[in-house]
Amino acid sequence: MTIQRATFTRPLIAVAMVATSTLCAFAQKAPVPTRVRGTIESVNGDTMQVKSRSGEDVKLHIAPDVNVSGITKISLADIKVGSFVGATTVPGPDGGQNAVEVHVFPESMRGTGEGSRPYDLKPNSSMTNATVSDSVVGNDGHTLLVKYKDGEKKVFVADSTPVVTFVPGDKSDLKAGAKVIAFLKPLPDGSFETNRVSVGRDGLTPPM
Repeated sequence: MTIQRATFTRPLIAVAMVATSTLCAFAQKAPVPTRVRGTIESVNGDTMQVKSRSGEDVKLHIAPDVNVSGITKISLADIKVGSFVGATTVPGPDGGQNAVEVHVFPESMRGTGEGSRPYDLKPNSSMTNATVSDSVVGNDGHTLLVKYKDGEKKVFVADSTPVVTFVPGDKSDLKAGAKVIAFLKPLPDGSFETNRVSVGRDGLTPPM
């Protein structure tokens, strides 16, 4: 009986090892990108070729209902108490949060993505979409207290930090040379479709 039990157990162990290896392989697969930041190289019908900031060539299918918004520069003084903003931040040397960029949402976009979460712009960066409840002007920038449904955060915005806002856009903005952030949807054949693109106006590179 002992010999038979051992013989029967070996295949089970082998199956378990294969299953574990397969799960590990899935876990180690690179995450599917959710956006590409770069410059449009060409647009041909419903296909857009983008050179990413890191140098990859990315071919995108443009969805028929693509939502295009422009990104334009504004000043730090345009951030008011009550503004609904998105702030990309990184930890500062003093333990605070330093803004890499801030985008002010128009009123029609208030509440978009409210909350704070890890972000992929820079190592250890986070994105916080929240309402400005206080703004303190300092010698070299503003310190904002932003509040969202699950908490609050103090964000230091230096005078040199890019501040932008969204303006209406359309498909005609998708042209060679435009700086874009295109949001990606993987298709069954392995290609990508974009149904939302942010385009920098007047040569601006969207900072977020």
